[in-house]
Amino acid sequence: MKTSTDRILTTHVGSLPRPQPLLDLLIRREKGEAVDAATFEAASAKAVDDIVAQQVSCGIDVVGDGEMSKPSYTMYVRHRVKGITMSQEAAERGRHIMVNLDAIDHPDYGRGPVGIAGVPFPGCVGDLSYADKAPLERDLAHLKAATARAKPTDVFMTAPSPGILTRFIVDLHYNDYDKYLQALAEAMKTEYRAIVGAGFNLQIDAPDLGSARANQHRDKTEKEFIAIAEKNVEALNHALEGLPADSIRLHICWGNYEGPHTHDIALTKIIGTCFKAKARAFSFEGANPRHEHEWEDLKAIKIPDDKVLIPGVIDSTTNFVEHPKLVAQRIGHYVDLVGRDRVIAGADCGFGTFVTGGGPPIVAPSIVWAKFKSLAEGAKMATDRARR
Repeated sequence: MKTSTDRILTTHVGSLPRPQPLLDLLIRREKGEAVDAATFEAASAKAVDDIVAQQVSCGIDVVGDGEMSKPSYTMYVRHRVKGITMSQEAAERGRHIMVNLDAIDHPDYGRGPVGIAGVPFPGCVGDLSYADKAPLERDLAHLKAATARAKPTDVFMTAPSPGILTRFIVDLHYNDYDKYLQALAEAMKTEYRAIVGAGFNLQIDAPDLGSARANQHRDKTEKEFIAIAEKNVEALNHALEGLPADSIRLHICWGNYEGPHTHDIALTKIIGTCFKAKARAFSFEGANPRHEHEWEDLKAIKIPDDKVLIPGVIDSTTNFVEHPKLVAQRIGHYVDLVGRDRVIAGADCGFGTFVTGGGPPIVAPSIVWAKFKSLAEGAKMATDRARR
């Protein structure tokens, strides 16, 4: 993993705006319509090539494939893991799981449908095993080819944690949280190892350590939720066994949506659990109005000397383009905490979390790139300030 030894590096969380032709193919495929495999792969390869080049041109140092081939950061696994299928029962349970406590508190707060163009959650209906490596191998090949051309500073690819999959793949088979969690961990080992084996950094997406407190586990006490989070990290570490921590980064968030977030668990209450994960870098939200203040709370936390922080310094849920000076100020808070070489400037969350149809994205694609340019400019300013 490249770090900010010479200057403060920039990165993001994973998903990026997909081109419309690929969006159309993804939505059709998720709805069960026939999609020509060669057409889909050609569109995916071109999209990855273009998105990597665009990241580099905007000044992003540590790039990803934008999750171009995936309908979401979690539910894509149904195309790779045996034992998962679409189910009416899973759809009904999924609707219940997605309800957030802040939406219950504020019934007049309106949100659009959550999901992939109205496609419901899939369900686990049998024993899990990673059965089809072909889509994974194609994703790795597309990213390898694109980065060979664009030559970024470093590269990452995302994969979901076992814990977050318990939320988005509804268990209809194991009927036991611990058994289901372990089965998911065993299944995801294949993907984790392949990403690191390809020479990329592996980003584990683990909102189960943050946002799940207000939806999936909203009926639990805070203490009970933290106990579940501890289990989730144990399962993740089992799946990561044998992989170098220096190639792994962990991302958490409190839900990538513009809303009250009044039931978000505080970062200081979960960061100790997050630091137990076998990951060198820790990516978290630090730009949105509900969590921007938490840099100050971290002064009271012992941050392990081997951890690299990837704070979000641009928001992923608004169309404001942060001024570079504001970005530099935000970065500076974390530099003051752990030093320049242990900070990589990032985004709060992804800009294309779910493939949706029928409406505009939360952040307009052109604004995403404007935000990235501001992120890069702010990182340069923060580097200059840290050198003084």
